[in-house]
Amino acid sequence: MKNIAFYIASRYLLSKKGSTAVTFITWLAAVAMSVAVAAMFVIISVFSGLEDFNKSLISNLHADLTIKSTSGKTIKNFGKINEILKNNKEISNFSRLIEEKTYINYNGKGDIAYLRGVDSAYTKVNPVDKTIFYGTYPTFEYTNEVIMEHTLQNRLGIPVDSDKDFSTIFMPKPGTGIINKEEDIYNKKEIVVSGIFPGNEQLNSYIIAPIELAEELLNLPKNSAYEIVIKLKNPDNTESVKQNLLKTLGNDIEIKTKEEENAAFWKMINTEKLFIYLIFALVIFITTFNLAGAIIILQLDKKQQAKSLISLGFPLAHLRMTYFYTGLLIVLLGIISGLLLGTALCYFQLYTELFKAVEDLPFPVKIVGKNYLIVAAIASVFGLTISWFFSKISKDYITKN
Repeated sequence: MKNIAFYIASRYLLSKKGSTAVTFITWLAAVAMSVAVAAMFVIISVFSGLEDFNKSLISNLHADLTIKSTSGKTIKNFGKINEILKNNKEISNFSRLIEEKTYINYNGKGDIAYLRGVDSAYTKVNPVDKTIFYGTYPTFEYTNEVIMEHTLQNRLGIPVDSDKDFSTIFMPKPGTGIINKEEDIYNKKEIVVSGIFPGNEQLNSYIIAPIELAEELLNLPKNSAYEIVIKLKNPDNTESVKQNLLKTLGNDIEIKTKEEENAAFWKMINTEKLFIYLIFALVIFITTFNLAGAIIILQLDKKQQAKSLISLGFPLAHLRMTYFYTGLLIVLLGIISGLLLGTALCYFQLYTELFKAVEDLPFPVKIVGKNYLIVAAIASVFGLTISWFFSKISKDYITKN
């Protein structure tokens, strides 16, 4: 009987006979479901692409693991930590880092900047040297060679790789007491900009320099570090390596993963993702009311046929299943065609890059398997719920003249 109910439902959907209005409303419900599914798939695929794009923008800012001191800025016992990290087979490379806010001046123009002092191994952890679009990365032969974020360089008009034009960087001195002369306020050093790298929300106004320059400006001893950044051979083992290092390095340090180091960014990403899912789930839910209308109109149109089936001994429960299967087929048709349409639109954007986020940046798209499952699951839950609810009919309704 259930097979008969499914067969009748498929005939209702595919047969060319019957009311033109019913056929139109039925296919309108399928098209509406298809469009809603395609729209949701395209949007979350674009969001997946934007998520990867944003991750790539901050990949040069945070390493797989970052070690910091819990008792002051400077990491203590660096020699011991250095040996432990060298002997850890899970670690590919690591680098010392000192970061401090500073003031830079060129030809009477000044601005606040962030000085990030790094050692020669830094590019093996964070390949910032590959992002330089003008000039070169410092050779570390001279401590006053730096690279600068491009908006900071534009604001101050600092020339690149010039032996004659120097800018001056000022680092305030800590301490108390009476100020008798200029040197009591700050340390200063003339620097040469050897290259320019692009900025973003988290790298704006940054200056990357040899760590010796930071040590000199801050009056720190050699081999000082505010942070140690680590690149792992296998990033999938981040959590296990972190726990192992916490056991061996002692209690006066903390270790953060890339996600923990930039928790605000990931929280924002996850919040945006949740709202996108909720908004498009609502769109699909509203769309399924076309399905409800199609089932109700089908029941009215096929009322005489339903009476005939009941009189021939066709159970009322199976008649209800007939209308449910009709809704099910409309939902399946909408989901499959919607996912195919959404996939085609995503590949169109990938190959043509027609739609732009900004003038030189096309909307990034990433087709992920789980997005198919998410969209199909949301559409199925709403579609099947509506189909089941509106397929309920009473015997009195069928037998009533």
